[in-house]
Amino acid sequence: MSSANTTPTPIPGSAAPSGITASASHLGADPKITRRLTRVKHIILVLSGKGGVGKSSVSAQLALSLSSQPPPEGSTSNSTNGKAKVGILDIDLTGPSIPRMLGLDGENVRQSSDGWVPVFTDAQQNLAVMSVGFLLRSKNDSVVWRGPKKNAMIKQFLGDVRWGDLDYLIIDTPPGTSDEHISALEYLNGFHPSAVMVTTPQAVSLADNLRSLDFTRKTGLPVLGLIENMSGYMCPHCQECTNVWGKGGGEALAQREGIRFLGRIPIDPGLVRLLDDAREEAVRKEAGEVTKASDDSSNPRIEGEDQEGAKEGRAAKKEEEEDVSATIPTATTGTALSRTTVQRYFDSQTFPIFQSITEKIKEEVERFKQQLQAPR
Repeated sequence: MSSANTTPTPIPGSAAPSGITASASHLGADPKITRRLTRVKHIILVLSGKGGVGKSSVSAQLALSLSSQPPPEGSTSNSTNGKAKVGILDIDLTGPSIPRMLGLDGENVRQSSDGWVPVFTDAQQNLAVMSVGFLLRSKNDSVVWRGPKKNAMIKQFLGDVRWGDLDYLIIDTPPGTSDEHISALEYLNGFHPSAVMVTTPQAVSLADNLRSLDFTRKTGLPVLGLIENMSGYMCPHCQECTNVWGKGGGEALAQREGIRFLGRIPIDPGLVRLLDDAREEAVRKEAGEVTKASDDSSNPRIEGEDQEGAKEGRAAKKEEEEDVSATIPTATTGTALSRTTVQRYFDSQTFPIFQSITEKIKEEVERFKQQLQAPR
């Protein structure tokens, strides 16, 4: 038997960039962006030629799934809990939905001497989030910007945010191929980004994704694979999956275009209710903590030495709690809602499906990395 071919199969679109090189070359590598992104191991853009396919939901769940797994080989993120460090950047500037997806509505970005501090979903700081939604006075405010303003905002997100050492940076993009995509690829030129495409089974979505695929080929953006979202409806009672809008269109498109099919995700009613349910649960938890704190503060009177000892014990405990809280900045520990939301994602019926998709994406990322390291 002949030995196996060790040369990795080229990832579609992994040829040298052609469509953005000319426009990016006169810009040069921005020093601020270079300083930030040299500490990011892998950059993945989530694309779709069609709006309404659940791209932001896929971006959020992909980031959560990656942040729940061990870091990749050669990681320099120094994670404290053995999990990957992940960032998610929302460049859908006119329709930012990532903050709401992760239960971070109403959070503010903090300014430091070294730039903007992203908003974190958890105390371990495994998932960092940045979105224009954090910069609006109201979540109902519209963003009415022309191309140059969008370009400047994306540049600021990439160059002024203190991402730190990340294993993965997921970039949630708007639908289509617009100013945001062109600007992002110009600034990411030289940092070897790759892409994941999202579609639904309908013919219109598949046709629109062909245009997105053409965009990746013109710009030399490698495509790791394609996800078919909203592929059937999962009954919350019997767990049977009904193919409301058909099935298999995304897989057929991937096979025809020579890209990897990463998997299909059904509509999970539990996931649809997730944010509202998480909000109610977070309110109940906060109310319970307030009640418990109130009960603890109304201690019965203790006479003599026992009273003095109890006072000393409470003082010591308070001092210890202050020491612990001082080590974790309040801006980076997430909120009760974000922590509840993240846990509900983990408990959802579709999360195991995402874990499987994530493993395939990690395989493609490593294959892309091998191609970059292979002698030319």
